[in-house]
Amino acid sequence: MDKERFLGVYRHSLAHILAKAVIEIYGKEVQYAIGPQIEDGCYYDFLIPASVGEADFKAIEEKMREIIKRREVWSREEVSRDEAKKLFAGQKFKTELIEDLPEGETITVYRTGDDFIDLCRGPHVDNSQELMSVAYQIRSVSGAYWRGDEKRDSMQRIYLYAYPTKEELKEHLKLIQEALERDHKKIGSELNLFMFDETAPGMPYWLPRGWQMYQELLKFSRELQARHGYTEISAPLINNKKLWLISGHWAHYINNMFMVPGIEGWLKADAEIPSVVGDVRELDSADAEGVPVMLGKHSVIYNREAVDTMAAKPMNCPNAMMTYKRTVHSYKELPIRYSEYDVLHRKEKSGQMNGLFRVQEFRQDDDHTFVMESQIEEEIADIISIADEIYATFGVTYRAELSTRPEDFMGDIEVWNRAEAALKRILDKKYGEGGYEINEGDGAFYGPKIDLQIKDALGREWQCGTVQLDFQLPHNFGLTYQAADGSMQMPVVIHRAIYGSLERFIGIIIENFKGAFPFWLSPFQVGVVPIREEHNAYAGQVEEALKAAGVRVETDYTDSNMKEKIKRFKLMKDPYILVLGDREAAEQTVSVNVRGSNRQLQGVSLERFVDMCVQQNREHTLELIDSAQ
Repeated sequence: MDKERFLGVYRHSLAHILAKAVIEIYGKEVQYAIGPQIEDGCYYDFLIPASVGEADFKAIEEKMREIIKRREVWSREEVSRDEAKKLFAGQKFKTELIEDLPEGETITVYRTGDDFIDLCRGPHVDNSQELMSVAYQIRSVSGAYWRGDEKRDSMQRIYLYAYPTKEELKEHLKLIQEALERDHKKIGSELNLFMFDETAPGMPYWLPRGWQMYQELLKFSRELQARHGYTEISAPLINNKKLWLISGHWAHYINNMFMVPGIEGWLKADAEIPSVVGDVRELDSADAEGVPVMLGKHSVIYNREAVDTMAAKPMNCPNAMMTYKRTVHSYKELPIRYSEYDVLHRKEKSGQMNGLFRVQEFRQDDDHTFVMESQIEEEIADIISIADEIYATFGVTYRAELSTRPEDFMGDIEVWNRAEAALKRILDKKYGEGGYEINEGDGAFYGPKIDLQIKDALGREWQCGTVQLDFQLPHNFGLTYQAADGSMQMPVVIHRAIYGSLERFIGIIIENFKGAFPFWLSPFQVGVVPIREEHNAYAGQVEEALKAAGVRVETDYTDSNMKEKIKRFKLMKDPYILVLGDREAAEQTVSVNVRGSNRQLQGVSLERFVDMCVQQNREHTLELIDSAQ
């Protein structure tokens, strides 16, 4: 079966079969909305007079098979707007879609047999018998708001896996099972790395083990960037809206920003500022400035200027611009590289948040580099070399993607053309002409960008790294440098991240390594097991030697038996577990259990083992050393 035909026609046709099956099972009162194909199948959104659960999947699949076996003819019809409304009378979602179609739009419907009709552009199969060899299975059912608006109808979305053959579906289901076993939310909980709480939706709590790993990622990034001439800054986490107006974020990003009420703008006239924040928010802004207003038991004076809007920063860019602008710069200082790891906040819809992959609070390995135009290509080449080293350290490959001018771009088209041409030259030189993809219209509003898509152990791609060329923000902020001829020129800014969101990157590597992290990254690298109480003294000596060498070690001094202690460290996936008894204490050696191996290294001198650990931390190796030679 032709893959493109399957993706473009068969999956979409199966969505219609799914809708028809649901209506035949649950009755004509079912409201059906949309049913597009997706990456591994399709889905359809319904209002159903019953709650669909896993126990219902088999009945729906059997009804789909029954419908397909009828070998019904599919027919396409062009209809007028009024005819379409009559055909879908009583179907409010279809009626709304019809009403939203622009004047002059060709409206098409598809009939499946004599009793089912759907509003659709197509294309579809000519007869249901074409679907008889297709393999499909209901994946899940979840809630979904109509048109993604939480104020609209809450619907049931039924997902369907669909593949050309049973073998391909079987392979996909195996991959899905593997993905479930690698789920970073599950592993993160098991390894005590992070947690979430409803009091801070989409904002992870980093637990001691997870925060240790987080710090190792930051340390690795900082050490590497220091070798490439980066300096680090930190800036305020909230700023007055004036800053966001200058940068353009107020116009382009306001719906994703957290606003901060200006409680400081209330000037006391009584004993204290009112504590009920809701009262402050509900005050009519039309109240005259300086007029006392009663809030609860207190009388306060409204000062409009003092409560000027503040917002938590969703990006570091404007702060870097302000840092650069503090003084006059010479061309001799450029490039100036401002690295920044500050906390960022971006407002997301509740349905979009997904563990660490989509959060509302995060950090990036951000950098804003100020260069002359003549330095652009050399600087970006150096950034790509940093990305090569970081991704190789984690054993992942990547591909580059050039994103060009979006519809809501800021600035002059000629400047955009110049920026895009520069990035194309860089990519052609690095990857060869055609060795990268072009993503038309997906650039940032202030400039084109190179996105780096990494591939994980399951073959999934994730956009992590980004290099963005910006001629706009330097103009908006009036940034300059003194050129060699004494004239004042405008620098170009390169926005850059390699990890991207550290939260998202950690989620990816949790799944990539299945929680069994490389030695240098593991929250705790060595677990020490004294067999009996009399071995605790030597265990303390081993622990101190490892800590002195910068190795993260945890020792179990409890009176649990040896097997229980070993099991605890294995569950935490510590790379090495040292078992210490009479012989080890007498000979100043360690017996080493290597994670993922049935081998035990016997009689390894403590000095040699410490050297092994130091070597792995220094070299950031992926594999554990399983030999003491």
